[in-house]
Amino acid sequence: MSTEASIRADDTRAEARALSTAATTAGHAPSIHNTQPWRWRLTSNELNLYLDHSRGAEVTDPHSRLAILSCGAALHHALVSLTADGWHTILARMPDPAHPDHLARLRLDHRIPVSLEARRHRQTIRLRHTDRRPTAGTTTDADELNAIVAVVKSAGAGLHILRPDQVLELASAADQAQRAENADITWQTEVNYWTGGTRPLGSGIPDAAIPDQDAQTTVPGRDFGHHGDLPISTAHENAATFAILYGPEDGEVDWLRAGEALSAAWLTATELGLSVLPLSATIEVAVTRERIRHLLAGLGHPHLVLRITTGDPAGTAAPHTPRLPADQVIERF
Repeated sequence: MSTEASIRADDTRAEARALSTAATTAGHAPSIHNTQPWRWRLTSNELNLYLDHSRGAEVTDPHSRLAILSCGAALHHALVSLTADGWHTILARMPDPAHPDHLARLRLDHRIPVSLEARRHRQTIRLRHTDRRPTAGTTTDADELNAIVAVVKSAGAGLHILRPDQVLELASAADQAQRAENADITWQTEVNYWTGGTRPLGSGIPDAAIPDQDAQTTVPGRDFGHHGDLPISTAHENAATFAILYGPEDGEVDWLRAGEALSAAWLTATELGLSVLPLSATIEVAVTRERIRHLLAGLGHPHLVLRITTGDPAGTAAPHTPRLPADQVIERF
């Protein structure tokens, strides 16, 4: 083999390794009920992201809005990994209108310098996790919130920080959404499938990540229909910041970009020592989603509500949720 051919072969192997690492890293992304509703198709020079309806929450998320948002978070994780490996990537969102489940195509373009920030972001991916415990910590610093708002904007979405009076309206809407869902037996059955000991292996939310008692919070979190094993404080959470992640429109590409923005916001918050909890109940129910849209006062369409708090002062991390093996979500060609 000539020197030139050997170099090309080495480059091809390097590209394939970077794409494989990106797809594997994307598996750590957050998703509704930890369903991990993504599927990757990997070739030597291309990575394609698809929505996997077999891991969807059909009752909670009938239009796949939150599943696509979850895939957007996985997409951003993959992009972070490729940047940390020194690649500039050409990204096409929704590249094939005839196949709407084909959410994104990534192709490696050229090599770029690797920054310490890029490497730190990829390391943060494995540290990021969902912590449902309330905290009675201090109010989030305004500069830290501004940093999160800025990364959301750079990802093509917006983050509206709620005023105290708007938080009360959010709390009312969240309670309405919870009551509507709890009254639906099919919804209860679906939640029971994805949580506790009944969940599919490698996915869902284990009891170890579900609080062992009702939390003292202004805005109620997810009601799983049962208590778990995660010890929580009895103190009232009164220092949390609540925000609405939104976009200009309310279609599939907007949900995808909202997921990318969620990932960017969450990684930044984690690096700042903050905890993020997505609150999706008000988005899942049409009437309360409209109430949340009114809180935006014309800014756009709501995609998710976020609770942002200071980290646990004791430094005890809540357990991470399980992940599917890479060979169950990555197809190699």
